[in-house]
Amino acid sequence: MIIRPRPTAFGLWFILRGSIVPEIASRLLAVLGISILAVWLHQLAPAYFHDINPAPFTLLGLALSIFLGFRNNICYERWWEGRKQWGELVAVSRDLLREAVTLLPGGTRQRVARRTVAFAHALRGQLRDEPQESARPWLAPGEWEALPRGRSRAAAILGAQAADLNEVRRQGALGDILYRAFADHLAAMSAVQAACERLRTTPPPFAYSLLLHRTAWLFCLLLPFGMVDNLGLATPLLTMILAYAFFGLDALGEQLEEPFSLSPNGLPLDALVRNIEIAAGEALGDATLPAPLLPEQFLLL
Repeated sequence: MIIRPRPTAFGLWFILRGSIVPEIASRLLAVLGISILAVWLHQLAPAYFHDINPAPFTLLGLALSIFLGFRNNICYERWWEGRKQWGELVAVSRDLLREAVTLLPGGTRQRVARRTVAFAHALRGQLRDEPQESARPWLAPGEWEALPRGRSRAAAILGAQAADLNEVRRQGALGDILYRAFADHLAAMSAVQAACERLRTTPPPFAYSLLLHRTAWLFCLLLPFGMVDNLGLATPLLTMILAYAFFGLDALGEQLEEPFSLSPNGLPLDALVRNIEIAAGEALGDATLPAPLLPEQFLLL
């Protein structure tokens, strides 16, 4: 996720880091080439362009902007839903850590706290289609290998957490009411996982995105031929401005619809997992705590 100070009115014109321009630069150059071609053809044979009415392009541009705005609202809602789910995970993890330190015996307390961090690591790896091995160091020796083999190690870690707490209850060190409180926290963590998996595996309808993508290309490629008779040499400038707006919204929507990706506008899952690590260290009274992750060149992962 891009995090940078708000630029000045003058400085915002020169910002590339965090801009969508590098993502759409090749498209803009293609539109620029077509615009220059339209101007050249107009200079050679202006009579062929006199009967082209620019009104249809105005109506098409208006309709396209409305549909792109609607799509971006959907994509932003997915991005914000992902952020809310990970905010919920951080909050539930802190509640679980606080109660574990207060109510559980020493050995179990350590295991529950470290499994809480391991769950966050495994869930991040699952959502990003990365190896989930970063959860291994947070588990007891041999526990990672003992987990059931499956696609979701995060769910397996929650299962081990529940089994450990049930064993403490069976031994009489945890009452039924308190065990129920821990079970509610585990259920909330499982609900977060399910919601994130829903976002990860259910993208917006592809046909809808394809329709808008094609329409944006057709509009930007045909626009120079419809406007060159009225704008003349200024045609490439206007076309580039409109192409920047339409292609930029299209590319931004593609990034926002995958909130857990490593794109510049993806959610900073590494930083959120680090927050849970810090919370676990604080709950256990560790003398050395990891530092919060900071943006590198304005990019927070």
